[in-house]
Amino acid sequence: MALLVEMGWGGLVQAPSTITWTDISRYVDVGQQGVSTTRGASDELSETQPGTATLRLNNEDGRFTPGNPSSPYYPYVRRNAPIRISVAVIPQRTGAAPWPLAYLADDFDDDVLDPALWTAANGATETGGRLRLPMTPAGVSASVTSTRQWTLTGSKLTLKFATVPAAGGSSSASVSIYLLSSTPGTQLRWRFDALTRELRALNEVGGTDASPTILPFSAIDHAWLRIRESGGTTYFETSSDGFIWTVRRSLPTPAWVATNQVQAQFAAFRSGGTGDYAEIDLVGAEVRPRFWGMVNQWPVDWEGLASTVTITATDLFKRLNRLPPLRSMLGQEILAQAPLVYYPLSEPGESATAGDVAGNGAPSLSVSQVGVGGTLTMAGADGPPETGEQAPVFTPSSATAGKWLTADLGPQFEPTFVQYLCFEAWFKTTTTGRCIMGVHSTDLIYQHLLSIGAGGNLQIEWTSGGGALTTETVSGPTTLADDNWHHVVYDQREGKVWLDGVLVDSTLAVPRAFYERVVHVGGYRNSRLWNGSIAHVAIYATTSTSSGPTAATHYEAGMTGYAGEDADVRIARLAKYAGLPSVTIWGSTHDPIASQGPGGSSVVARMREVESTESGRLYAERDWYGLAYQSRDVRYNPDPFSEVFTIDYADLETSRVQLSDDDQKLCNAVDATRPGGATQRVTAPSSILAFGEYEQSLNILKTSDNSVLDAAYWLVSRYADPGPELREVPIEAYTMPSYLDILDADISSYFSVNNLPSQAPASSVRVTVEGYTETIKERSHVIQFHTSATATDSVWVLDDPVYSVLDSTTRLAY
Repeated sequence: MALLVEMGWGGLVQAPSTITWTDISRYVDVGQQGVSTTRGASDELSETQPGTATLRLNNEDGRFTPGNPSSPYYPYVRRNAPIRISVAVIPQRTGAAPWPLAYLADDFDDDVLDPALWTAANGATETGGRLRLPMTPAGVSASVTSTRQWTLTGSKLTLKFATVPAAGGSSSASVSIYLLSSTPGTQLRWRFDALTRELRALNEVGGTDASPTILPFSAIDHAWLRIRESGGTTYFETSSDGFIWTVRRSLPTPAWVATNQVQAQFAAFRSGGTGDYAEIDLVGAEVRPRFWGMVNQWPVDWEGLASTVTITATDLFKRLNRLPPLRSMLGQEILAQAPLVYYPLSEPGESATAGDVAGNGAPSLSVSQVGVGGTLTMAGADGPPETGEQAPVFTPSSATAGKWLTADLGPQFEPTFVQYLCFEAWFKTTTTGRCIMGVHSTDLIYQHLLSIGAGGNLQIEWTSGGGALTTETVSGPTTLADDNWHHVVYDQREGKVWLDGVLVDSTLAVPRAFYERVVHVGGYRNSRLWNGSIAHVAIYATTSTSSGPTAATHYEAGMTGYAGEDADVRIARLAKYAGLPSVTIWGSTHDPIASQGPGGSSVVARMREVESTESGRLYAERDWYGLAYQSRDVRYNPDPFSEVFTIDYADLETSRVQLSDDDQKLCNAVDATRPGGATQRVTAPSSILAFGEYEQSLNILKTSDNSVLDAAYWLVSRYADPGPELREVPIEAYTMPSYLDILDADISSYFSVNNLPSQAPASSVRVTVEGYTETIKERSHVIQFHTSATATDSVWVLDDPVYSVLDSTTRLAY
């Protein structure tokens, strides 16, 4: 087992695919303190907590001192630096040769090449915990070659390409990873060309391949290389972390693979220029990620002259928890589409201006007055229904006397406004013949207006050469002046208009305009002053992709808060607000969720509302920058054949095992409600009679009273009389033959503890993983699993011998 700790110096956690990772494993104290991590929750009724990691680094040369200019990592030893921690398990050979190629394994950590595995040539050495292949200008190939006692069929060769050589002014410089048949020149090969920076996947006969797969080399994406055979197909694969692999080439397995024992050879060559070296590490390693997150601080400590840095790191939830409170779902949807300008118009009543929140530096809208009289009252009316926000009220004395909002966005916006524009706004009025919003160039040659015509229909007005405005009447409703909130999207590129989320016109022949930087809201150049309310004005710039179809979906955000969309869709939507491109969804039971339209709470709080409503599980991934969400059916009736592992009681790493039977989880009465719904009560009378009343309240985001009732029943049926359970299972995983399987256990995995003492109620008990703490040291990996009884989540299956036992496993699924 090798510990693999890597830092993403200078990288951004929100852009993990751009991070170049640096291995700092040799500086980690694995002898005394080790690496400790925490993950998940203490039990199934608690929320998962932010994952943490703690480790101590040797700082003898000051490389981990923040602000130290002599550090090789300067200036990136800083807060929130990305970190990932993995365990690389080196397989142990068993039986007699020939062995599967996967057993050709070496971590190169003792700085002495193993003569039983390798033959070195031309200066190849094991140095600094890696295999080093010097690339001297002498034109000789440095190499190591394995013994010929390995088979590729059904097996693989894996390695980390740890140090990539430079071109160095040479006319030829390359590194090759060979799998050699017994016929010279017949081989499988990965070849890196330092001059062209190409990586080639080769199936060679006579030393050539007429149709190689050629990849532009990426130090990030191609950090790990693998050649694998399975079921008659050979795969060339790459990975950025040694865990998640991408197939780069596949081909029918060459006939010689089935008959030949193979040799692995790693070779590096340079014909001239400046010498350097290539390095290879962790041959044959099976990588299992343990943590992915950000370093919180870099405290430098001294004991005499010996310096160490003990760091703590936190997973993705650290970043999510410090995000500001969300705006309304409507506001978040608009911001997620990256508008040029966005004026929510939701300022408090005492405000005299309205600000842009798109973040591009646009000035505020200020109040303009024409004629005498009229008012503009900020926060004078309720905004679109599911925003929870207020909107201004425009009350002019006439169409040409009163107040409206204007801003000159400035010359910095003119280059951007050369693109096609897309306009979005909400409006409410009873007066026709007025202007919702308009934009124009400073010389008035280019103008665009959205207005309500005399008949109550929507109009697009424009000029692209100065002079009088041309009016295009939009097909669709003619009753927009009905004192209700309406939503309009006009996409200049497509010539399309959406009203209240519906495409109503796709034939507008309005020409492209330029430099329209002066914005008017609630009137236009001293006339057609709005009488009513306007909210959420946004302008987008589009080049090759239309903005309109996406902006049109914002109507549902403002009117319903997306009430009724399934829980998995809602979780993905909330993740988008947090800047996450995706969420890994597990399970298939996803009920409709009520509105979360108004703003004010954090994105994590919103996700937790969905999680608790659905009895799901939300947590940060441990192998990349991402979130995972499990629906409750992930835990229904686990298949015994898909247990992650089994372990005997005698192998538990503890002198004391406790089978808990208490009232910690007992619940036999639930009062449950939903927004706008009834309050309902579910009880378990026999449990109340036996133990007294243990009551809980549920306030969940269901869309029907029946769904609320189902959720309440689910809680009571599981915990009216919880059975005895193992809540902590400590294991010294490193010594177990099933080490890799144990490392695969994660939140909601399950395993069995067998051969319990005779005093136990059963000889075997199956548990579900809720979380764990672990400590990784040299030749030691202790994992303390926090577990719950798997049977708690069993549901009735008709005529099933296990899951249809009357009064035992006849719980209806929810």
